[in-house]
Parts: sequence; C-alpha cells; structure tokens
Amino acid sequence: MGWQVFLAARDIDRGTTAVRELTRAGLRAEFVPMDVTSDESVEKALDLVTTRTRQLDVLVNNAGVGGPSTPPAETPADDLGAVFETNVLGAVRVTNAFLPLLRASPNPRIVMVSSGMGSIATMTDPALAGLVRPTLGYPASKAALNMITSQYARALPDIRINAVDPGYTATDLTGHTGFQTVTEGTDAIVDLAGIESTGPTGGFFDRNGRTPW
Repeated sequence: MGWQVFLAARDIDRGTTAVRELTRAGLRAEFVPMDVTSDESVEKALDLVTTRTRQLDVLVNNAGVGGPSTPPAETPADDLGAVFETNVLGAVRVTNAFLPLLRASPNPRIVMVSSGMGSIATMTDPALAGLVRPTLGYPASKAALNMITSQYARALPDIRINAVDPGYTATDLTGHTGFQTVTEGTDAIVDLAGIESTGPTGGFFDRNGRTPW
C-alpha cells in the first residue's frame, strides 16, 4: 500500500532480519527495537520514531505471549504476571507513549490484536466446547485487552480504536499449527488500519466482520 512501516521487536536479530527481507521485497520498513514490558525501551522507541516522522497514522499493538498452559486450579497467581505484562500492560504502555504522534495525524487509528479466546461469548459457546482447554492467562489477558480497547475508544473519540481476532493462524505463537496463513490472519488488521475517519471505533472484528465480545 506504499506505507512507511516501523517494525518493532524486542529481538534485534529477528527484527532486523524481518526488515531486511521486507526491504528486499521493495517495501518501506524500518526496524525499531522495543520491549513493550519496559518503560525505558518504549520511550527510546518513541524517540527513534519521532526523529523519522512528525506523525503516526496507525499503531498496531501486536505484541503477545501465550502464558501458562496449566489448568486453572493448578495455576498460581504469580504465573499470570508475565502474560498480563505483555498482552495488557504492554498495549497500554505503548498506546499512551505514542498518542502525541497519533494525534498529529489527520486520521489516527489504533488496532489492538486480541483473540477469539478473549471473547466470553465465543469461549462459552456450547458448539465450541472441548475445542480449547480451559486456561487462565491468555484468555483473561485478551478479555482485558478487549475492555481496554472499548475504554480507549470511549475516551478518545477522535481516534479509531478497534480490537481484532486474527483467528487460528500459523505463527510462532501457535507452533505453526494454525490453519490460517499469516496473510489471512492479518486481513482484519490491515482492513482496520486503513479505515477512514468515519469508520468504526470501539469494535471487535475478525476477517469476516464484527465478532462477539
């Protein structure tokens, strides 16, 4: 689409490799080191992006970890800290830091990459019973991210802010067991990144449209 992309990653080697591959494909991408669990790292990332541009049109909060896979009754509360630090607090940390650059855009948009596992309606659907083992960390963190999305949208009406369920996609997070390609998994992200100023805000979407909270 011709956009300048700032690709952030905590792993410098993998981040620079990804940007190198994108650049070779003729795309405009620049690597930005960032660990969303660190205030200092996020501020350094903001400083770097600020030297490259005066505005940010779209922020995609995509950082996520899987969390403990133990049954709920066997999961200590302390085991949930890391997943919430990345999946929830990381999104808040990055969003708040980059708001000044977003507000400088004529049509700012934020896309929160959530999950169908954060949907209470989906996870309690009898038709889906038995497909996903009950766990606490990942589903609860994504449900929290959904609520955060709705509250940001209420508080910032001049910014289009939506959550996305990519679906079960073949990525490192799923051990590449997902039945969707990465392109299919990013369809809704790209769509919401490109909406107009009159587009939806405060919603939850997948590649087929609105999806239940």
